[in-house]
Amino acid sequence: MQSIQRTLLALAIAGTTTPVLAGAASQAFVPTELSSNNAQAQASGFIAGQSLSGSTKNFFAQERTKRDTRFSILKGDGSRESTSLRETWTQGTILNYSSGFTQGTVGFAAELAAYNEIALQQGHGRIAGGGNRTLTDSDGDAVAQWSKLGLGNLKARVSNTTFTAGRQTMNTPMIATIGNRALPSSFEGLSLHSAEFNNLSFDAGTFDRVSPRTEQSLTRFVAEYGNRAVSTDHASTVGATYKPLESLETSLYATQAKDFWNQYYFGLSHDLGDPAQLALNTSLNYYKTRDEGAAKLGAIDNDTYSLAFTLSHGAHSFLVGWQQVNGNEYFDYLHETNGIFLANSLLSDFNGPNEKSLQFAYGLNMAEYGVPGLKFNAYTARGWGIDGTHYNSSGYTDVKAQNGESHYEYGVGAAYTLQSGALRNSSVRATYSAHRASANQVDGSLNELRVVTTIPFNIL
Repeated sequence: MQSIQRTLLALAIAGTTTPVLAGAASQAFVPTELSSNNAQAQASGFIAGQSLSGSTKNFFAQERTKRDTRFSILKGDGSRESTSLRETWTQGTILNYSSGFTQGTVGFAAELAAYNEIALQQGHGRIAGGGNRTLTDSDGDAVAQWSKLGLGNLKARVSNTTFTAGRQTMNTPMIATIGNRALPSSFEGLSLHSAEFNNLSFDAGTFDRVSPRTEQSLTRFVAEYGNRAVSTDHASTVGATYKPLESLETSLYATQAKDFWNQYYFGLSHDLGDPAQLALNTSLNYYKTRDEGAAKLGAIDNDTYSLAFTLSHGAHSFLVGWQQVNGNEYFDYLHETNGIFLANSLLSDFNGPNEKSLQFAYGLNMAEYGVPGLKFNAYTARGWGIDGTHYNSSGYTDVKAQNGESHYEYGVGAAYTLQSGALRNSSVRATYSAHRASANQVDGSLNELRVVTTIPFNIL
């Protein structure tokens, strides 16, 4: 049931659709040069550049399980009762203070963010233990209101290179903040982002703790699908993004989760044509994972890739996504991260051992019909050939029972973002999805309705 807690679906096929372009995508070569922009030279000062802003998100989800899938409710006598219904309704608010950078060759800045969450649905039976959606106490009751330090870091900048120390967000193909709950995750550690060139940037980071979406304390990193009884001391990543053509972007990253795995990533995104007439986006994502050090999750030998084509014409986009796992264990990533940049990571991640999957998706942007901010989407995906019978190690023992497993899901969604007024950029998003699985496929069978309203605000 782990991946049931992932992002429900990508609205308007976000992340794989062709971006809105002014005319046809240029295929011109971009020579690598030092950037003409110097961010630190434009620093306005610690106080002059400060800001105080935030957002509040109302998150509602209702899940109904089907077939043999069940949630469980902790009873007063310590026993558990199964249920087919789980409801989550919470309000998450972020208040973020960011200073400006001090002036000079080396600039310094600070960032602090307070996170607060209120459980609007507190019914013991309704929240069904909470999962990683509602914070609960040892009796399984919802914590009515809780707060924590979500971000707290110091930054130093030279030119276009920024070093950050402390609790922070990050977005790389392997260590990425996940924000599909009322509050997002964040990471404790050090990072570096350098954009000294016009078409080439670098990222590096090392982190020893994660601040989960629905927990107050910092925790060690664990695997999303592996044995949760073991953890890694730290996770480190380094990589680069290079844009050799105006229409082509590539990324290359390497990450080590100590005593878990070494993981390598290559990504490519290419645009061709004019979306007003006809455009094609091609997206390739590839991960290679091998066990590392003490191999706390056992032997890992996994190669996973996805290839997606999105055809766009005016308001319409149509996606075909193929994904394949080559390995006798799951394609895995770190829990409380969004480190899975694969086309078919939907309600299910379609990442079972030796799994093949195919997705078809349609997106409609109503701005083309005079209603800017309104989008619709629909998708269907199917996975098959899941086979873990050849697995012979210790970290993913549940895959041994997976022999010819299959599953499918489908979903529809709508989103509207206000374009003007006092609530400009506020959004409401509604999605409905269904997933059906064979007996030993990990995600189970359920339907889910999710409604999320987000209101950003600026104070200073």
